Amino acid sequence: MYNSQLATFISVAENGSFTKAADALYITPTAVMKQINALEERLGITLFARTNHGLQLTEAGKSFLQDARYIVDYSDKAIKKAQEIEDKDKEQSIRIGTSIMTPAKFLLDVWAEIQKVNPRLKIELIPFDNTPINSVEILKNLGKHIDVVAGLYDDKFLEERGCVAAHLYDKQLSFAIPLTHSLYGKSEISIDDLRGKSVYLIRKDWNEYIDELREDLISSGVEVKDFDMFNLGAFNKAAQENTPIITVDGWEDVHPLLKIVPANWQYRIPFGILYSPTPSKQVKEFINILKSINIGRK
Repeated sequence: MYNSQLATFISVAENGSFTKAADALYITPTAVMKQINALEERLGITLFARTNHGLQLTEAGKSFLQDARYIVDYSDKAIKKAQEIEDKDKEQSIRIGTSIMTPAKFLLDVWAEIQKVNPRLKIELIPFDNTPINSVEILKNLGKHIDVVAGLYDDKFLEERGCVAAHLYDKQLSFAIPLTHSLYGKSEISIDDLRGKSVYLIRKDWNEYIDELREDLISSGVEVKDFDMFNLGAFNKAAQENTPIITVDGWEDVHPLLKIVPANWQYRIPFGILYSPTPSKQVKEFINILKSINIGRK
C-alpha cells in the first residue's frame, strides 16, 4: 500500500491550502503540514512554494503530482484486484461441519482427486457440539453457517430434518466392545455371541436399517438397551456399564475404553453427505465431484 503522505499531498495540491486539505481529510492543519514537510524532506525536493497568496506547486511538485496520482490509482486497483481474487477464492470454499461423531475423514483418501478436478476448491472445517438440539438445527439450516455434514441417514431422517443426501457408500454396523467385556478378545462377533447378553442400540424409529437388526436381536434372545443418539454420552454409558454398543466403522477413536470389532452379519446403513435442498453452486460442484470419484470404492 502507498504511503499515506501521497494522499495528503494530492489533497493539498487539489485544495490549494493546508486548512482545506485538513477538512477534506478530517485531520488537523498541523498534521497536514507535518506530513507535507516530512514528504519533502524524505524526497529532498520542494513540492510547494509558500507565498502570501497561498500555496503554489513548484515545477517539481507538478511533475510529482501526476506520478503520485498514478501511484495511488495503481495501488488502489492492485488492492481491489487482490480482494476480488480472495473473494472469488472464498466463494469456492465448502464449509464442512465436523464433530466427534461426524468426522471429515472420508475426505482424506479423495482430496487429491478432488483437487485434480478443481484445484481452486477449498474446504473449511466448522466444529460443532453434537447435542440433540444442535444437530437438528444444523441439518435444518444447512447452507447458512455450515454447507455439508457427513452422516448416517435414511429417507425418514432426511425428511424430518429438511435436507438431502449424496450417497457415498453403506457402512457396516459393528460393535464397540468395552475393554473388560467377555467379547473383547474376539476378532468377529455374531448374534449368537450376544445371546443372553445386553447390547446398546440407538432408539427404535431412528433408522429403518437399524430397526431391522433390532428385531433380529430381540428374537435371538438379546437384551436391547436404547440410547437416543450417537454421541460421546452414549459411548461413555456403554463403557461405564461394560455393555457393547452397536456402532459403525469410522468411530474407532471416539472412546479409548471401547474397541471396534466387526460383526458377522450383513446389516449396513447408508452413509453420505447431507446438504441443503437448495445448495449453492459450489456445493453442487463439490457433490458432483464426489460422485464422479465414486468414493464408495475407496
